[in-house]
Amino acid sequence: MSVCSDQWIRRMAVERGMIEPFVDGQIKKNASGERVISYGLSSYGYDLRVSNEFKVFTNVFSSVVDPKAFDDRSFVDMETDVCVVPPNSFALARSVEYFRIPREVLTICVGKSTYARCGIIVNVTPFEPEWEGHVTLEISNTTPLPARIYANEGLAQVVFFEAKETCETSYADRAGKYMAQRGITIPRM
Repeated sequence: MSVCSDQWIRRMAVERGMIEPFVDGQIKKNASGERVISYGLSSYGYDLRVSNEFKVFTNVFSSVVDPKAFDDRSFVDMETDVCVVPPNSFALARSVEYFRIPREVLTICVGKSTYARCGIIVNVTPFEPEWEGHVTLEISNTTPLPARIYANEGLAQVVFFEAKETCETSYADRAGKYMAQRGITIPRM
């Protein structure tokens, strides 16, 4: 496998709709000229944005977190430009961008350093070959203080790897349970 360059990412976004909407270059200021957490095409990756849709974890029902039987009442749904994640808790969100991963590609997605340096960890599993959808983002606040997450700004960087050989079985071939997800997707069995 080899890491993919900005030229490769741009070509795949334009020719194959790999990232929609696609931002060709790093955006560091909004239309009003205010600084934002950067997003868009970078040297060897793409900084995705978090949308304004959030599911903030709550324990009002004293539920047990069970990935085989997740109680969606454990979340409070919010649409906001600034989401406050409670101390030592987490939220789910989704990317603004919709991704279509080619069969010969695997991605790794990691949180941006601006958030990491504030104790905010972004967890995303790899985007497998031929997976497509909005990315469900898990945002953990590891601090004892509330943490702000800014919608429509950068949250995580996607690094693309192209394989020398095409995989035998892709995510689409397996009919993966998170295929073509739109919005925030909670655990499924």
